[in-house]
Amino acid sequence: MRFDVVTLFPDFVRQCAAVGVVGRAQQRELLQVETWNPRDYATDNYRTVDGRTCGGGPGMVMLIDPLRAALKAMREAAAEPVHVIYLSPQGARLTQGRVEALAKLPRIGLLCGRYEGVDERLLAHEVDEELSIGDYVLSGGELGAAVIIDAVGRLQEGALNDAQSAQQDSFSDGLLDCPHYAKPVRHALGDVPEVLLSGDHAAIRRWRLKQALGRTWLRRPDLLVQRALDKESRALLEEFRREYAQSERERLANDAAEQ
Repeated sequence: MRFDVVTLFPDFVRQCAAVGVVGRAQQRELLQVETWNPRDYATDNYRTVDGRTCGGGPGMVMLIDPLRAALKAMREAAAEPVHVIYLSPQGARLTQGRVEALAKLPRIGLLCGRYEGVDERLLAHEVDEELSIGDYVLSGGELGAAVIIDAVGRLQEGALNDAQSAQQDSFSDGLLDCPHYAKPVRHALGDVPEVLLSGDHAAIRRWRLKQALGRTWLRRPDLLVQRALDKESRALLEEFRREYAQSERERLANDAAEQ
């Protein structure tokens, strides 16, 4: 897979993509990350890439021509078709499902805006979709681009040392992930649940599913509304709710006793 990033800060993008899973994936030639600076395609002596917004008001807008020239050069740099994404708080919310769909594409272009954004006419003619990484505003699209490169890149075959890691991630099956533990088994902060030490794979699978269902119910109940639970999942979730209610009653009783 190849990522092409149109950005005024190419060093930032390259540095973000050089570490961790994405960095190793590039070393293994599973990913390629290239950057394109619109300033290199500006035609005046000042390498101007922005202008005042029409109609008045604060802030500057990124100009059509330098961006369009950078996108043209980007498209011509490789034979594969490129799917161009503009990082914008007005875009559709990025989800794991969208990440998985993007991971199947051979090439993705990421357009990073700055200032007040990009001239709307360029977006209408040169961009395939707009994506947002959350309901907040950043100084530019580079952090969003880095998020997409990481989220999509790690799903490439061979990028992770164990392919099951991606399958068990939060949101991969519509639920949050279950809790995880490592050695030592006994610690001042608590012990590892006995079921994880039992060697009973069926019991471990059931415990992990129950914890994933319960954690989703506690932290992201909206995800359960969107999911049709099978008979086992409904039973496990009800079991988790009962255990949680009992633990809360015990906690409140202990708090009252201490007072």
